[in-house]
Amino acid sequence: MPNTTRRISTFALTPAAALLSLVSLSFASPASAQAPSRFPAHATHYDVDVMLHPADQTISAHAKVEFLADAPARTLLVELHQDLKVISVVGANGKPLEFDRDRNNPLDLRVNLPEALVAGKTATVTFEYAGPLSLEDDSPTKGIRLGSVDKESAYLLLPARWFPLTNYPSNRYTSNFKITVPDTFAVIGTGKSEMQSGSGGQTTYVFNSERPSPGGTFVAGALQLTPVKVEGNQVLVYTPPSQTGTASNYGAALSHAVTYFSDLFGGLPDRNVVIAQLPDGSLPFYSAPGLVLISARQWTEKPNQRIVAEAAAGQWWNDSVLPATPSDAWLSDGLSRYSGALFAEEIDGESGLRKALEDFAIGTLMYEDAAPISQAQRLQPFSDSYRSVVQDKGALVFHMLHSELGDAPFRALLHNFYTAHAGKNVDLAEFEKLAAAKYAAAPPPANQPKLNLVAFFAQWLNSTGIPEFKLEYIVYRTKKGFKVVGKVSQELDTFRMPVEVKVDTEGNPEYKTISVTGTVSPFQIETFGRPKPNGIALDPNNNLLKASPKLRVRAAIARGEGLVAQGKFYDAIQEYQHALDLQSNNSLAHFRLGEAMFYQKNYQAAANAFRSALDGDLDANYKWVEVWSHIYIGKIYDLTGQRERAVNEYGKAQHLKDDTGGAQAEAERYLKKPYSEGGDAPGTKS
Repeated sequence: MPNTTRRISTFALTPAAALLSLVSLSFASPASAQAPSRFPAHATHYDVDVMLHPADQTISAHAKVEFLADAPARTLLVELHQDLKVISVVGANGKPLEFDRDRNNPLDLRVNLPEALVAGKTATVTFEYAGPLSLEDDSPTKGIRLGSVDKESAYLLLPARWFPLTNYPSNRYTSNFKITVPDTFAVIGTGKSEMQSGSGGQTTYVFNSERPSPGGTFVAGALQLTPVKVEGNQVLVYTPPSQTGTASNYGAALSHAVTYFSDLFGGLPDRNVVIAQLPDGSLPFYSAPGLVLISARQWTEKPNQRIVAEAAAGQWWNDSVLPATPSDAWLSDGLSRYSGALFAEEIDGESGLRKALEDFAIGTLMYEDAAPISQAQRLQPFSDSYRSVVQDKGALVFHMLHSELGDAPFRALLHNFYTAHAGKNVDLAEFEKLAAAKYAAAPPPANQPKLNLVAFFAQWLNSTGIPEFKLEYIVYRTKKGFKVVGKVSQELDTFRMPVEVKVDTEGNPEYKTISVTGTVSPFQIETFGRPKPNGIALDPNNNLLKASPKLRVRAAIARGEGLVAQGKFYDAIQEYQHALDLQSNNSLAHFRLGEAMFYQKNYQAAANAFRSALDGDLDANYKWVEVWSHIYIGKIYDLTGQRERAVNEYGKAQHLKDDTGGAQAEAERYLKKPYSEGGDAPGTKS
């Protein structure tokens, strides 16, 4: 009877892991069979004259638009922010045209032409309109402010539809924008710019784009230019006057990213990219042709290199190469996201890449069943579900493709893809075809199953969900060494992927790749050395998108954090409770629960949660929870008239010497003066 060792275990993953759960399998139409655009004509040129009115937080504008018909049409369709009231619409002859808003979709504005427009013919229409842009509930993406005007600053992002758009996010056009602002404002935006002389306390800025591109993004306010010279190049950095000291760091970060991506993907038509601070209250960052915007909240003294890099990558994947339709957005937003991870690896090595992959895995699990990647049109751009599916899961699909193709073929694929499609629009089918050709030309993998790319793309792009592996095995002694006989199980009937297996032995670790197909996959591995107890691991380098209990806990916490950012404390508390149901001693979940309770002024419950955070696992990745729990408990004691106990907690925070999120300055502040209500606002401390 052979000597045997039996091990049965649930597959435990490190935080950098994650994979696909095809719980709800949906079949998208082939990427090559794109549905026709709902816009019968697309804009080819804009002349827009807009005035900002900071006093009443509105804009007023004239937009002269040249349309080219793609199909016979009697009615033109554009998208315009629903809070902008259309005053008039006139044709090229100056005569009024009939128009109306779609009651079911107030973003849509329809214009009736006096005569039918045949395919290939042009029409010129001028729109006059005015109104506010700041109401988040009326934004094209509900809850996210994409345009705003106030007394201190303004921003007009293209997706706000602050001028009449067609075929977003796919259309390109030439343009002339005239932006009139108070003379205390400067304006930065897309296109070649010049400042015209102003009068009456107003100044007009003109921006011209002769190259067809998705222009029309602008930022205005008290912005000061700081030219930064980096390795012989000059980067223009715009910040509020009080933050000019940060300009050199941001100029260097952007220059490094642009140089890296130029070498990786190929050169931009114009390498001169400006970086500017975006007023708070909008997106964390945004990329427009020749312009990178980083929000005030993210604009710290030391730049977040991954954010700067991801925004910079948008110059390639959200400007030079555009998705053919909204359903192809993975090719732009997913690849921009993954490009940030590649840059993180460039500057921080393997640890930088793994941290990015962990973040993507957590993000993917937040809304894993919202839609398949290939049905991105079902999701609102920039929403939490869109970020989860298109950006985070999309980035991990690119990483898995990278792992299977190998580093050199994958980088060659990206370079060929960009150079072949620069200045064009591309769909999923075109990328899949190029990837298949690159994979077919690559050397076959040694002693391991070859990836079926057709199945790969069908599985990861057209289906939803993420599987979770279980591993069972027995170790037998043989004449030549040892044999591991086992099986991998997971719930997804259509799943098919090669998976690497690592066997830690008493000698060197041994590796083999097995094919995991369907719900149960048996395997056998022969080794020379004796396998160590619990020494067999699937996907040891975490190159697959897979789920684990630990990642699901972090996803629940992340959903709660997103809800807190929207002021939805009750809903956030439910997510934190769900995380604690999965892992009762999770310090981060207890801490976030305490924060939510604190801002609801439920101080006793908040104190209990912070104490539980201190008694929990205190994961090394979130060690800052300890110092901030003491600070919050100190604030609660101050609010309840227990100053001596509050001082004790602030002292404990100082003793830890952890300065994450400015913790030491916060503790010092309230050691000198008791905390009072309204002393700060909800927000993530790390």
